[in-house]
Amino acid sequence: MKKKIALFFLLAGFLSAVVLIVAAQEKEKSVITVKKSDIVTGVVVVSVQREKAPKTFTLQCNQGAPSCNQLKAGKYQMVELPANSGMYDCKDVQVYGETADTEDADQRLGEYCVVE
Repeated sequence: MKKKIALFFLLAGFLSAVVLIVAAQEKEKSVITVKKSDIVTGVVVVSVQREKAPKTFTLQCNQGAPSCNQLKAGKYQMVELPANSGMYDCKDVQVYGETADTEDADQRLGEYCVVE
């Protein structure tokens, strides 16, 4: 019986540690400016620039995917997701409106793959 109790507490401690590690992975946020957005052969291609960074890069998603939207030119918030999370096998980001709450999934405008 003591072994079962010890195993239970060991397992509970391990699960608590995993939860803390996942919660500690902070998502990096930045302000971006969408320069243009096009659809090329079923792929939404969004040209963006980080605030205070001269280099532009591209966000892509598969047209028709539930969280793939063509963005209008303007300012947005971009949240970089931790490795191996998101719907694409690349560096995934989520995009929100400029004043949106990035903790509220309902305010997310789309999820994209970063192509640098």
